[in-house]
Amino acid sequence: MDLLTLEELKDLVGQETGACVSLYMPTHRAGIETRQAPIRFKNLLREAEEGLRTLGLRSPEAKKLLQPARRLHADAAFWWHQSDGLAVFAAANLFRHYRLPLDFAELVVVGERGHVKPLLPLFMGDGHFFTLALSQNQVRLLEGTRHSVDEIDLEGVPGSLIEALGYKDLERQLQFHTQTQSLGRGGRAGVFHSHDPADEAKSRVLQYFRQVNEGLGQVLRDEHAPLVLAGVEYLLPLYKAANTYPHLLDQGITGNPEILTPAELHGRAWEIVQPYFLEAKQAARAWYQELAGTGRTSIDVREVVPAAYHGRVEMLFVSVGVQQWGRFVPETDTVHLSAEPMPGDEDLLDLAAIQTLFNGGTVYAVESEKMPDDALLAAIFRF
Repeated sequence: MDLLTLEELKDLVGQETGACVSLYMPTHRAGIETRQAPIRFKNLLREAEEGLRTLGLRSPEAKKLLQPARRLHADAAFWWHQSDGLAVFAAANLFRHYRLPLDFAELVVVGERGHVKPLLPLFMGDGHFFTLALSQNQVRLLEGTRHSVDEIDLEGVPGSLIEALGYKDLERQLQFHTQTQSLGRGGRAGVFHSHDPADEAKSRVLQYFRQVNEGLGQVLRDEHAPLVLAGVEYLLPLYKAANTYPHLLDQGITGNPEILTPAELHGRAWEIVQPYFLEAKQAARAWYQELAGTGRTSIDVREVVPAAYHGRVEMLFVSVGVQQWGRFVPETDTVHLSAEPMPGDEDLLDLAAIQTLFNGGTVYAVESEKMPDDALLAAIFRF
């Protein structure tokens, strides 16, 4: 699986390339279906070339722009190593492709910027979370969405408890009487005055966890996503005592995380955070209904797109699987709608979602039949 960051998403949208092809298609990880993927890709490239000519490019220019994609089509090994979906972006000075755990519908969009709406589930407010896996030999921070997971480098943090403490018998000493000893009032660890080896070990681990927490504070300083702990049971309450990240969840993954792959940790963490996200989405919908009619909400594309561009949208519900074509002119804050895509048009739902994300708002992708007020989009304004 390829890593797609929000910064890369900004780059795809922010570059005005004159002509950019955005191509999406479903793929398969294994099986006979993998043989059909290059054929489908070739057909989509033909559609992309026609779109470029419609945009005004001459045939040689269109062929040159798509040349890297045609090389990808000819790479047999590439097609045997796929995820669930493939996204390709091609412009005069840009070519990127991503194999992602998203089941895309076939789509080709030719415009002045990259069309990234099908990628937004990777960045929605109902799926972004972190997993901190703690063990004697490893400390790993994983960043995940509902569909993906990636490991984050923790610079400045010792790579293991053993490295930090020089304590080979840590597990035996910590397990001794751990379940019967209290961490102190309010969930904060007390000062250990006993000469019991278990107390001494706990004090040292707590000191180390404070170092880990300090490092995480730098990594997660602008984050609001939930954090799930993974580790043997006697370590979790010690880390919670050192933690200052306000979005740490009470429930954790118990057991030795060293024997779990990132994908396995991600799956177990998702079981914990999914109810959290569902509750948050329901609360957001209730908030929208509460504010409806007060001037703090809107379903008007002409109003929502400029508001998102200027950072006024706190929360946005956007319908998946549909487009509203048109153009937004930032200089005049005007929106022009089109019944069918015209040269220079872009999907305004896509634009509203992207600008909301870039300005620190929250976006929820919603099935059309579950959208508030049966609208294409619905916004809650900050002011």
